[in-house]
Amino acid sequence: MNKIKIILGLVLLFVLSANVNAQIVKPKINLPEMDLATQLLGILNSTDGLGLNSDQKDKLTKNNSSFVDQLMEISKSDTSDEDKKAGFLNLKNSRIKFLTSLLGNDLFKKYSGQILKSINPLKSKLGLAALAF
Repeated sequence: MNKIKIILGLVLLFVLSANVNAQIVKPKINLPEMDLATQLLGILNSTDGLGLNSDQKDKLTKNNSSFVDQLMEISKSDTSDEDKKAGFLNLKNSRIKFLTSLLGNDLFKKYSGQILKSINPLKSKLGLAALAF
C-alpha cells in the first residue's frame, strides 16, 4: 500500500511540474526586420576602407539606389525565370561597367569583394537576384 502511495505521489508530482512548466510564458522580443532592399542598399553603400572622394561616393550611392530598385523590380515581375535571369545578368554587366569606370579596376575588385562577403548570408533570400552580384 505504501508503494502505491509513493508511486501515485511521484506521478502527481511529475504531472504538476510538467503543467507548471508548460504555463511559463517566455517573453518574445519582436525586432523589426529590415526589408531586403534596405539591407542590400546598406551593404552596397558601405565603402569603408576604399578611400573614395565625395564625388565618387555620391555617384555610387545614386547608382546603388537605382540598382536595388531595378533588382527588386525584376524579381517581383511576373516574367519567367529565364527572363529574370537574363535581366539580372544584364543588370550585372551594366553595373560592372559603371563601377569600373567610376572606381577603376583595383578599387572595383576590392569593393566587389567586400560586397560579396556581406551579401553571402542574404543569397537564399535573394534567390535568382543573387546572379546580379
